[in-house]
Amino acid sequence: MKKMLHLTAVALFVALASMLAFGVNGNAYIDPSVTTYLIQAIAGIVIAVGAFLAVYWRKAKKKMQDKLGIDVDSNKEVESDEILIKKDEEK
Repeated sequence: MKKMLHLTAVALFVALASMLAFGVNGNAYIDPSVTTYLIQAIAGIVIAVGAFLAVYWRKAKKKMQDKLGIDVDSNKEVESDEILIKKDEEK
């Protein structure tokens, strides 16, 4: 079974290498709309990777602060949740 898998992998590699080595160059016109689509796709990938990194950076930062015992909120002042309503005196 392993021998068959190995032979298949070698055959696929040889086929791919021969296609790349002996392929015919194609001349094609790239329309401006394709370029715009490509720019949008690259921008979307950059934004998605940035969001992914931001989320996991915050998680990693939080874990490190927990392990090191750093409390970011220790010096912050917190208002109470009490709501005081004064009734107007009737005249």
